Amino acid sequence: MTMSRSHSSSSAAALPLPAALQGDIAVWIFLLAELLAFGVFFLAYAFARARNPALFDAAQAGLDRQSGLINTLLLVSSSALVAHAVAVVRRGGGNAARQGAAALLGAIACGLGFIVVKGSEYAAHFAAGMELSSSTFSMFYLCLTGFHFFHVVLGLAVLAVLWRQTVAGVYRPGDLNGLESGAAYWHMVDLVWLVLFPLVYLMH
Repeated sequence: MTMSRSHSSSSAAALPLPAALQGDIAVWIFLLAELLAFGVFFLAYAFARARNPALFDAAQAGLDRQSGLINTLLLVSSSALVAHAVAVVRRGGGNAARQGAAALLGAIACGLGFIVVKGSEYAAHFAAGMELSSSTFSMFYLCLTGFHFFHVVLGLAVLAVLWRQTVAGVYRPGDLNGLESGAAYWHMVDLVWLVLFPLVYLMH
């Protein structure tokens, strides 16, 4: 009986992560913590908006929805390219590293496009006098998008490392932990924006 219980415990401890959770478990814990932080921000925004919808509607009208849509397309495209890079390297083959690196480079270009568009949007807001203290909406807008902007910058640094290591042939089928972990982080950045954009730019 003791041996049976010991064997069951060992087997349970050796169970792998579900196939859908690719990458390092520590990275997934970090991502869940980040999503929780964004979730708290989103709930606080929704609560504040519900208390003063007229103020939020008026301030929201001054946002550049076209820039927000462009940035949405850029991040979705970037995320798709990262997913393609992981799939190509996982499949392997003679050109896997080169194709994967090219896809990552395209993802980085899209991410940089996001930085440029969002930076221009910030410049226009600041020129118009927007500050954290301007209104409740301004405070939430700058904090939410600024927090996400920081994650985009960090994500681009991660993608740059992944690109360099992919070019060097570090990743190969069966040894993709670093690539998959970095990709998971970038997908999280994309997912947060897909919630943030309609919440802040479009919701009435």
